[in-house]
Formats: sequence, C-alpha cells, structure tokens
Amino acid sequence: MDRITVPAELSSLDRVRVFLTDTLAPLGAAEQEFFKIELAVVEMCVNVARYAYPGGTGEMTVAIGWEDRTVQIEISDSGIPFDPRSLPKPDVGWILTTGRTGGLGIYLARTLMDRFDYRRDDGRNVLTLVKGV
Repeated sequence: MDRITVPAELSSLDRVRVFLTDTLAPLGAAEQEFFKIELAVVEMCVNVARYAYPGGTGEMTVAIGWEDRTVQIEISDSGIPFDPRSLPKPDVGWILTTGRTGGLGIYLARTLMDRFDYRRDDGRNVLTLVKGV
C-alpha cells in the first residue's frame, strides 16, 4: 500500500486529494467511481481533523492499495477512540429542511463505499474503506 502521513488539520486535505489522485490514476477508475472514493476519504479525513485530537494536535495516515478492480483505503490516527459505525443513521430530511450543517459525512461515506469497517489497533483508529471500480 502507498501511504501519506499528514498533520490532522483541514489544511492537509489538499495533500490527501493529490495523493489519492496520483495513487489511483494508474487504475483508470471511472470519474464517477473516483468521485465517490474521493468524497468518502475527504469526509473521513475532515472528521479526523476536527474531532480526533480535542485540545491538541496529531497526525493521520491515508494508505491506498488495490487488487484487480477493488480499491482499499485505510485512514488511521492515534486520536481518541471512535467507531463511526456506532452512529445511528441521520434523519437526512430533517437536516436538509432545517439547514443544519454537519452530520452527513459518515453517512455519505458509508453509503458510497462497498465496505466500511473500523478497528482499534495498537492505540490507533483504523477505518477501512473498500470500493470496486
């Protein structure tokens, strides 16, 4: 797997996007499938940047690999333990009608990916996203 480690900050998102584009380019994924992957990865990295290190700073690592036409991405951090699968499905209608911001990123990522797994491994949150292209 190819990997990049960046500060867990919103300002790192551009570096993650470039890494994602450069790493997946040889795969030749359809634009629509690449967009789904990019959106899911960015949403999960935003969550790490905003919530993993309350009151402090840290890093996040994005690792990408593929076999055949299946992409696997691991996003990991050593921040506070958090299993995104534990969140209930949001009331999308309520969010849209009230104009509330936030609350849809994890839902979108789970919906866009073929597999969305979490584990805590050696003091690290490890989120695995899998998508066939």
